[in-house]
Amino acid sequence: SVIGRRRMGRNRMEGEAKLGKEEFVVRAIKKLRGRYRGIHSVFSGFNEAFRQYFGEDPRPVTQELAARGIIEIRPVKGGVMLYLKGDAPQAADDALKKILDEKEG
Repeated sequence: SVIGRRRMGRNRMEGEAKLGKEEFVVRAIKKLRGRYRGIHSVFSGFNEAFRQYFGEDPRPVTQELAARGIIEIRPVKGGVMLYLKGDAPQAADDALKKILDEKEG
């Protein structure tokens, strides 16, 4: 598991408790999203913050969290959008099915 490994971050203050990778990602989404449901991995500063804190690439960690159902990832121009589970926009296929469904809803 990528999430189980812990490495010392380069720019962390001495004596500060180290966040786990899952907690870091979830906290980042909550604190960086502002009025939006998710964050852009690059433009929000998430990727760089993760690299500074853990000294490694965030992609394997976010992919593992998505596989475990903790977060959802959607590809977008220039990176990906990261969402907490259930916050990601629904897929176009689901929207089309709802639009074409005969039942009012």
